[in-house]
Amino acid sequence: MRHYFVAFLLSLLGIAAVAQSAGEPAVGSKGAGAHTMSTDKLVLFSRPIFVFRGTLMGVSAPDRVKRAHSRIHGQLEIPGPHAVSVKVDSFGIEIQIDSATSFVVTPGDLDPAREESMEQAAQRAAAALTIAIRESAESRSLETLTRALALAMAGTALYGALVWLLYRARRVLLGRIVAMTDRHTAKLRVGGMPLMHRDRMASAVRLVLTLVYRLLALLMTVEWVSFVLRSFPFTRAWGESLNSFLLGLAMPVITATMGAVPELLTALLIFYLAYLITQALERFFSNVQSGAVQLHWLDADVVAPTQRITKVVVWLFALAMAYPYLPGSDTEAFKGLSVLVGLMLSMGASSLVGQAASGLILTYGRVFRKGEYVRVADQEGTVTEMGIFTTRLRTGLGEELTISNASILGSTTKNYSRTVQGAGFVLDTTVSIGYDTPWRQVHALLIEAASRTAGVSMNPSPQVFQTALNDWYPVYRLVCQATPTEPRPRALLLSALHGNIQDVFNEYGVQIMSPQYFEDPKEPKVVPPAKWYPAPAVKPDV
Repeated sequence: MRHYFVAFLLSLLGIAAVAQSAGEPAVGSKGAGAHTMSTDKLVLFSRPIFVFRGTLMGVSAPDRVKRAHSRIHGQLEIPGPHAVSVKVDSFGIEIQIDSATSFVVTPGDLDPAREESMEQAAQRAAAALTIAIRESAESRSLETLTRALALAMAGTALYGALVWLLYRARRVLLGRIVAMTDRHTAKLRVGGMPLMHRDRMASAVRLVLTLVYRLLALLMTVEWVSFVLRSFPFTRAWGESLNSFLLGLAMPVITATMGAVPELLTALLIFYLAYLITQALERFFSNVQSGAVQLHWLDADVVAPTQRITKVVVWLFALAMAYPYLPGSDTEAFKGLSVLVGLMLSMGASSLVGQAASGLILTYGRVFRKGEYVRVADQEGTVTEMGIFTTRLRTGLGEELTISNASILGSTTKNYSRTVQGAGFVLDTTVSIGYDTPWRQVHALLIEAASRTAGVSMNPSPQVFQTALNDWYPVYRLVCQATPTEPRPRALLLSALHGNIQDVFNEYGVQIMSPQYFEDPKEPKVVPPAKWYPAPAVKPDV
């Protein structure tokens, strides 16, 4: 019921405006420092009669209004037919009631904007005075007031019935049109692709019907208020002026809207074509990602960012094409706002543009993909998200790292997943053993430790490399691959591998004395298997 309340408020606003413009004369003068309003309009029984603009024999327009008002009231108190007539004299044209002068229309009272003669102005004033006198007589008639009350009640009853019928018609039409939309929307296709989504089309239909319903309810409410006011003599002028007042408020908006409709339709057509193009591109990229369409220049892992970039480009191009057709685009305010927005973007978005460019380079340079295990500078983890501005890594310790794409592009990146077979990753570690231990034995021990670690693949088999021959020890590097069928965090797998390396070296009595030592101990620094599980360690059940 809110729209009925709004309509009633608009009606009251119109009545107040009419009443203010046609109110009883308030006599005053404007002088130096004076703030009282001066009016020169003659109003009788809420109906404007005539506007005085000039002086007559030294009497100002406000004083003429006051005298004419008193004169007419005095004439109407005298019994008689109260017939209105006009008479030409040397000062102008007299407006008379029962052949007695009420006021005079002079050449100085003519409105230059109306371009009418003094005779036409006098006839118009006489006609308005005749109507006011008749309405004054009707307001004192019990029969007239009773008939007016009956008309107002009948109009109110008719208004209530029409509102109820409008509400019922809206519900019925809404149900039928939405059902028809659901049936026929799927048939609107271009190239096998639907033009409109069914739910969106139904929402659009509901919105249009609601707007039409509220507009009709608003018009009916205004007409009802106007009819009730026109039924009574004293408020008839308000009712007659209410429609013209609201129409005067709406006409500039309607005129501007109608003038902007062709260009607005052109802009909407451009945006609709852009929507159709984006829908077609979405279908195309979905086929590429699913493998239905094979393109040698577009991999499946870069389909999503390519789709987003293409959509942005299409909408930016559509906005540039539709900009001249947008209402108000040629105004200075619109141009100034556009320049301000462009200046803000150019000054504040330089770092964002750099980040976005870095994200594009990482994406289309295929530095890494989602799900791969990488090391960026001193941070490593599994790639969980690749954004246009940042990349997220999840470490094996339960941490989530957010790294800017610009910093990734400026550092060295190690990809542990790119060269492996399947969905695993490369696992490597280094150990340094003294020169007194045969290197072939160290190789065999490291491979044995890798074979004992659950999650390490034996195909391809682990490999050991001697990466350096330092002053006190050689450096051995074990490289193996995680099993794709047993995804485990790299940190957990590397921890298990380190534990197995210690166990195997202890079993075979090989000391791990890295990084360096000064002399051999009296007894080998190894832990026998019998002492592998001292309290509080618990030996697992095998």
